[in-house]
Amino acid sequence: MSDSTAIKKLDFGGTLKEGFDLGIKNILPLFVNTLLFGLTCWIPYFGLGVMIGFIGLVPKVSHGEQISYTEVFDPKYRKAIGEFFLTLGMMGMAIVASLFGALAVSYAFSQALYLLVDKGKNTSEAISLSNKCTYGNKLMMFGIQFVIGLIGWIPVLGPAVTTGVNASIYRQLTERV
Repeated sequence: MSDSTAIKKLDFGGTLKEGFDLGIKNILPLFVNTLLFGLTCWIPYFGLGVMIGFIGLVPKVSHGEQISYTEVFDPKYRKAIGEFFLTLGMMGMAIVASLFGALAVSYAFSQALYLLVDKGKNTSEAISLSNKCTYGNKLMMFGIQFVIGLIGWIPVLGPAVTTGVNASIYRQLTERV
């Protein structure tokens, strides 16, 4: 994404609609993967790959790819453990350091883990690109996720729609990356 590229603005209604559509379309594999994540995320080492695989569901849904019922177990996710936790640590330090601006920083860096898993970016590239992609969209992202948070607690439907909306946001913000 170059500095001269126009910044993509999220559309509130369009993002919610696309997110619902993506979530409903993938409801069964997302439910099974969520269940598998919950059952296995605590297992040393293996659980780390499962956690990264769970994060990797968002980019796959955003690209319209077929989601395997055991996607979270794909060994390719365990290969990214080092970069994943380095990125997560850098994001956490920036949020803590900003204290009062923690919410804005968390939204600025919200796409970094997806960029790491999906596009193979390194830590600094992922954080920088995430910051550029979300510029001017943080308040809209907050509003969209606030609305989704109201239904996010509903079993089966909530996690699927939440993943679908996150996939829609990711697709829209990173389509030029």
